Amino acid sequence: MIFQANQPLAERMRPSALDDLVGQEHLVGPNGIIRKAIQLGNIPSMILWGPPGVGKTTIANIIAHEVKKPFYTLSAVSAGVKDVREVIEKARLSGKSILFIDEIHRFNKSQQDALLGAVEKGVITLIGATTENPSFEVNSALLSRCQVYTLKALNEKDLLRMVHHALVHDVQLKQRDVELKESNALFQLSGGDARKVLNLLELVVDSEPSGKVVITDELATNVAQKKIAIYDKSGEQHYDIISAFIKSIRGSDPNAAIYYLARMVEGGEDVKFIARRMVILASEDIGNANPTALVMATNAFQAVNVIGYPEARIILAQCAVYLASSPKSNASYMAIEEALQKVRETGDLPVPLAVRNAPTKLMKELGYGKGYQYAHSYEGNFVNMEFLPDKIKGTKFYEPGNNAREEELRKYLRALWKEKYGY
Repeated sequence: MIFQANQPLAERMRPSALDDLVGQEHLVGPNGIIRKAIQLGNIPSMILWGPPGVGKTTIANIIAHEVKKPFYTLSAVSAGVKDVREVIEKARLSGKSILFIDEIHRFNKSQQDALLGAVEKGVITLIGATTENPSFEVNSALLSRCQVYTLKALNEKDLLRMVHHALVHDVQLKQRDVELKESNALFQLSGGDARKVLNLLELVVDSEPSGKVVITDELATNVAQKKIAIYDKSGEQHYDIISAFIKSIRGSDPNAAIYYLARMVEGGEDVKFIARRMVILASEDIGNANPTALVMATNAFQAVNVIGYPEARIILAQCAVYLASSPKSNASYMAIEEALQKVRETGDLPVPLAVRNAPTKLMKELGYGKGYQYAHSYEGNFVNMEFLPDKIKGTKFYEPGNNAREEELRKYLRALWKEKYGY
């Protein structure tokens, strides 16, 4: 493969075969569904959903290389309906083609609608890449015609493997004397993004123009801090700034939250993107410590959809300040995570007969619903009965947070369930 002299390291090291791809074993490993589709030569239209720098574009390029069909690429940041229609017309003339659309979540409804007929008729096989939940960002009609494949964040082992591979095989780096003494900063600063870790590696090596380069956490941090941070809603800063914004709100710092919000507003960031993240945070990081936070965030999301810029900045600011100034609790988030882990460990445990639905005579004869005690028929609208499957009965998933509102919940639950759950 021929590389341009000014190509960044991440681009020079982009894999061209599935066997060279790091991570995503569930999709491209020996039993991966995408690998099997390539082997069969039957590629479905698909949406690749995952965080930045985990292989979405790379997988699309590998598919194009392997299936040897006409391949077209569009970026939703710069392409419009006209560009989509031109590609579809080319596909009609050249035979069934593959169209890769990066950041497909940035396509509006009319742009997505322009794809629908061609995907439905098989004129093109669509591969869309997105960092956003496609359930919210892709039209339901288009989404129903695509398989959604979720890509996972890369771990430190994956990133270390990539770094060592680059040091040994890259045409430029292998000419330098490089010792990777410490790697923690590389990984922390990259946030699981392969592109960022490789490009940071190159920056660190280039910071020492001659002689041996000993990569330490201090050197990597210093080099990274020297990069001028210009907000680019289609690039790395898009993810760095939203991360800082969310962490500032989580850390109860309204001043930092407003600063990062201003960075995004000034950069023309999508108001829905900002508002949606605040809705998530309101539940994940505030939860029942202040239930009104979710109401505020949801209303803000609805409002900015109606208002738009420039006035939407005021609504976003009001919500951000409110969320940052609210008491925090991740108790509900932790509860569902622990419950999900228990489900994965124990599988489909039988629901106790007493709390099963019994809509038919046969089900009633089999004992469905037998022994169920209707809470409202008892004093205090409560009856002490078992709702969990026998194998995990007495398991406590929800532990109220240490804040005024959840302390009230704790007192209430303790009065009901002290002996069973230990509140």
